[in-house]
Amino acid sequence: MKKRLLSLLLLVSPLVTFAQEAGLDQKIDKAFGDATGWFVQFIFYQIPFTDEIRIYWVLFPLILGATYFTFYFKFINFRGFFTSINIVRGKYDELDHHSAGKSELSVDGDVKGTITDESQEGEVSHFQALTAALSATVGLGNIAGVAIAVSIGGAGATFWMIVAGFLGMASKFVECTLGVKYRDVEADGTVYGGPMYYLTKGLKNKTLGRILAGLFAIFVIGGSFGGGNMFQVNQAFQLVENITTPLGGVSFLHGKGWLFGLVMAILVGIVIIGGIKKIAKVTDKIVPFMVAIYVAASLFVIFANYDMIGNAFAQIFNGAFSPEGVAGGAVGVLVQGFRRAAFSNEAGIGSASIAHSAVKTKYAASEGMVALLEPFIDTVVVCTMTALVLIITGNVAAENASLNDAQAILLTSGAFESAISWFPYVLTVAVVLFAFSSMISWSYYGFQGWVYLFGRSKKMEYTYKIIFCVFVVIGAAASLGSVIGFSDAMVFAMMVPNMIGLVILAPKVKEELNKYMKVIKAKKA
Repeated sequence: MKKRLLSLLLLVSPLVTFAQEAGLDQKIDKAFGDATGWFVQFIFYQIPFTDEIRIYWVLFPLILGATYFTFYFKFINFRGFFTSINIVRGKYDELDHHSAGKSELSVDGDVKGTITDESQEGEVSHFQALTAALSATVGLGNIAGVAIAVSIGGAGATFWMIVAGFLGMASKFVECTLGVKYRDVEADGTVYGGPMYYLTKGLKNKTLGRILAGLFAIFVIGGSFGGGNMFQVNQAFQLVENITTPLGGVSFLHGKGWLFGLVMAILVGIVIIGGIKKIAKVTDKIVPFMVAIYVAASLFVIFANYDMIGNAFAQIFNGAFSPEGVAGGAVGVLVQGFRRAAFSNEAGIGSASIAHSAVKTKYAASEGMVALLEPFIDTVVVCTMTALVLIITGNVAAENASLNDAQAILLTSGAFESAISWFPYVLTVAVVLFAFSSMISWSYYGFQGWVYLFGRSKKMEYTYKIIFCVFVVIGAAASLGSVIGFSDAMVFAMMVPNMIGLVILAPKVKEELNKYMKVIKAKKA
């Protein structure tokens, strides 16, 4: 471990100087932007509906797919909610872990030799898999992104954000069920799963499956370096620098983004070298803690202004259908809500299925049921809390519509500060934890894509993890907007091959669901 960390430090040191050299990062940014701008523009192309309303095309397959799965699985996102909670609580653990007979190795189309005795396979618990996946989705988008959404779309955007969150629960259920069903289990118990595997193994057209899987692997690697790494650490540093800046002065961290990045890289490196088990052990402690802090803080602000709660909800519901003074009217409000929800909870992207595939379970649908809780926690709870704080504190204003993510974080921080002066310090800690947990989870996602393309060897493993840690330092020290934009585009490009597979394989998921529900009913009888 010490040798690996030393190697990391030796590699990072020259890059610190590289990232900090005056004007060099801007030159790299421009060159990279010129080379990759076409891809970013394609993924984030906005279809013009009116002079004021433009909609990202990537939202259509995400929302339409989520709606289709909601009806196809007879509203599993609602009727399966309490069952999901019971699974996480461990009520049905004995069903997952009982020994399986040989006859069960190929039931319901299961891939023989892929999942052997599933009672013995898997690396993490249901709760750990949930927190590992949540750590990648609950993050800065919930804090900064919501501020932008309600600034543009008004309070009514919150309503549609909640609707999209509920719909996204169905997509998460489908992709995470498939992640477990078609996972690979090594002789030593190491699990490999996600869209790469259910696309290649599940689709009858193997050529199509391999093409889609290869595209997904490329996209998830790029997304892990940018959206899941550089963006997270860069925005965390922005808030830390702001909170340490004295009135009328300059922060002691000004110009020292590399130092913040180096510390984060070392901490990230210590965790990710240990694999999914180590990641799960960290996230199952950090995620509940930081979500609890953020929700508690939000509730504090809300109830400190209890006389305004009724008016806030009135603004949300009235604004959802009859907005006034909002660009784009009702449609614009709907678009902003759906956009924020889809971009926040990543339902349909396929990333979460990679973490969930490592769960210890005999029934694939059990983990799909657990996964549907993610959009509920991420969007319905956390994003809504942020929106209520902003509405109640009077920070939903048209003049904030042009804010970028970094500025939006400061807007949310100011909203909390209006209720209690010292709370921005607590928020800063929460944001750093959000960023840290997102990075370690995305490192796992990117690593799975990496080994799928380049093979499973220790050399390939440490190559990826070292590169990932190097990008942590660069992300904190440099202003590489085009790189981050390109990587974010790759995150949402993951949706294209993944959603194709989800729709085709939906009948397999229904088989798994029926099998698991029969077992639960038998237990209750």
